[in-house]
Amino acid sequence: MEQVNIEGKRSGDGFVAHKDGLVNALSRAQSERVTLFDDDVALGRKGFTAYLKALAGSNIVKIVPANGNASGQQIADKGVKVVCGSHESYLPNGAWLKEKTPFTYSQIRVSPCNAVMPNLGSVELAEALSKVLPFTSSDEARPIFQCVRFLQKDGKLTLAGCDGYSLSEVILNFDGGEAEAEALVNRDELKGLVSALRKAKRVKVSFEEKPNGDEGLLAKSLVVDTEVVRYKLQSQIGEYPKYQGIIPTECLARASVDAKEAIKASQSLLALWYDDSLKPLARPIILTIGEGKVTLEVKGERGQTEIAAETSGECKVAMQGNRFLQALKACGGIVEMQTVSRSSPVLFTVDSHRCVVMPMA
Repeated sequence: MEQVNIEGKRSGDGFVAHKDGLVNALSRAQSERVTLFDDDVALGRKGFTAYLKALAGSNIVKIVPANGNASGQQIADKGVKVVCGSHESYLPNGAWLKEKTPFTYSQIRVSPCNAVMPNLGSVELAEALSKVLPFTSSDEARPIFQCVRFLQKDGKLTLAGCDGYSLSEVILNFDGGEAEAEALVNRDELKGLVSALRKAKRVKVSFEEKPNGDEGLLAKSLVVDTEVVRYKLQSQIGEYPKYQGIIPTECLARASVDAKEAIKASQSLLALWYDDSLKPLARPIILTIGEGKVTLEVKGERGQTEIAAETSGECKVAMQGNRFLQALKACGGIVEMQTVSRSSPVLFTVDSHRCVVMPMA
């Protein structure tokens, strides 16, 4: 359940607010239904938002329950009366809702002032999410791997996404309290949040735990507050894999390369194959680190290219092409690659961001 926070004034059982502010807040919500008047009336969020955008006559909108000024049928049924300048209309309960509209809700809450004390940068959090979401799994049979893990510990907020073959982890400085907390949030609940966070001015992230029935279990949630919307994201029940053990701590070979240059070279090489059933980007690409360069090559010596790099040590390792490209795109800039052996995971690092890709035989 999301909470849309509107700066405005109460008007009986309804409210008066700036129209553009209301539209802006509703456009950042992720749910498909919006409720008003203590959940007494439900409307389709997208249809309601488009209707408000189309209103003309005033920058101020007044929204109250339909009352005795409406027609007889409108008095009997639940609904919404909207006044904008000289415009006046009535919206029935359930407007813009269909049988297949998902049951996800936003609650509108009105207050004279909505203040958020930020503990994290909004763009910083959006960037972190964009780096870990592509590494989560789409397999519904593996619900934990469909989640992004949020971990609050020792003044840091760690985000991780993993599908069992590759991993992405971002660590952010975070003032969230001393207690350790964790939430596992499904990828589908987070995808729309990235664009919403890029528009936000202030962000506060916190964790909630509440008793879940009489079973003695705790229902965990991740709460993301912005100046207009509170996103409450339910945590999945389960244990995230202890992935730290697969991250290389020793290094046989290391190379620092330009991610964009490596991406272009890899894409051109992977397109050379034509005599198998594999999709081009699913084919293996072989990396050789050593002598001040990284050599990329594909099957049967059909093609190879060399990229200048700062290197130490020597090693050859094969990775699935799409996973190699995914790690490079997530890291960007000058990325450092390191590995222990041809059968060990390859670690990609840029500042506080780490990616791990499992090798191919």
